[in-house]
Amino acid sequence: MAGRIITVAQQKGGSGKTTVAAHLAVGLMLQGRSVALLDVDPQGSLGEWFEARERRLGEGGTGLCFRTASGWGARREAHGLARDYDAVVVDTPPKSDLEAGPAIEAADLVAAPVQPTPVDLWATKATLLRIARERGRAVLVLNRVPPRSTMTAEVLEALRGLHPAAEAQLGNRVAFAHSMGIGSTVIELAPTSKGGEEVAALAREIWAIATA
Repeated sequence: MAGRIITVAQQKGGSGKTTVAAHLAVGLMLQGRSVALLDVDPQGSLGEWFEARERRLGEGGTGLCFRTASGWGARREAHGLARDYDAVVVDTPPKSDLEAGPAIEAADLVAAPVQPTPVDLWATKATLLRIARERGRAVLVLNRVPPRSTMTAEVLEALRGLHPAAEAQLGNRVAFAHSMGIGSTVIELAPTSKGGEEVAALAREIWAIATA
């Protein structure tokens, strides 16, 4: 049985796609699955994270396969990796149908990170329309969620009315940025912290949706 392709996509920049992709991949790995990362974002942030990971853990110690692709090659590369790995997590660029389109088309599930702000809510509508054109399945991933406030609660309610969202959320925590900077993840550095528990819960939920 082929592995599952999970594409992380959001047309709005600054949504935290690369952080979500890296944490989701490691979360799935720590839950016993073989995982490949595919970076189709020309900016290459995920590649820089992986290189930092290799420097820290050694080339054979990352626990992950890493590949890059561009344009229509992303679809072919994703399907090829899915023959050898349980999960293929794809990081995509914002505002680029040429680069993101094939990765969305190839996906078994698209995870769309969104911050609970009105601007992100508006931008997510365009992302969901793009996914719908490819007849893909999608789930919103609430990212950088701040402590409860009136505005946050209102936006979260509006997002859930727009499209199904994962119950698991990632909080607005400095630990996420810190861990990415050293080629790691919160779930590895502090697995029993709130951030670590959030990542574990999100990985379980995304996998359950992708394999349903």
